[in-house]
Amino acid sequence: MNSSEPKILTRDVEASVVPVGTKVTLQKGGQAYVTQSLGGAFTVIVNGNMFRIDGKDADALGLEIKSAPATAVSGPVTQEQLEKQIWDALKTCYDPEIPVNIVDLGLIYDCHLTPAGENNFKADVKMTLTAPGCGMGPVLAQDVQNKLLSLEPIDEANVELVWDPPWNQGMMTEAAKLQLGLM
Repeated sequence: MNSSEPKILTRDVEASVVPVGTKVTLQKGGQAYVTQSLGGAFTVIVNGNMFRIDGKDADALGLEIKSAPATAVSGPVTQEQLEKQIWDALKTCYDPEIPVNIVDLGLIYDCHLTPAGENNFKADVKMTLTAPGCGMGPVLAQDVQNKLLSLEPIDEANVELVWDPPWNQGMMTEAAKLQLGLM
């Protein structure tokens, strides 16, 4: 949802400055232009600056809070089924500046599952960012961890930001390149 009409903030709301990641409070009554609403978060422009607002705070934008889509079936799952659920969940994580999910951007380098009891697993993810100095790294890593922990069989999720190999545009899927006009 991109809107040329501003949303008036109905209450003070915590946001992260894009791309540095600093937490700030946007004040009630401010005008926010929504530039991206993907993966349960909103990217907005307020006074010429870009911010990321969590989906749980959609009401501050006068929007309805969307509940997270059901990503897991109840009952025991095989490791193969869980891996598919994990990749589907990771595809709901978005960089606030780029309207492509982090999987298709090529930011997820590895996801390893370790059994942690009967029908429970630990997930270890190695991911990178499009630029090492991006302050949104901790925000994106937390988003990944939250999505993993929302899956019933995942009891523990560790997300490590790595820089080797360095990310480059060749790591994107063809769909991502096409969506960004690089093909």
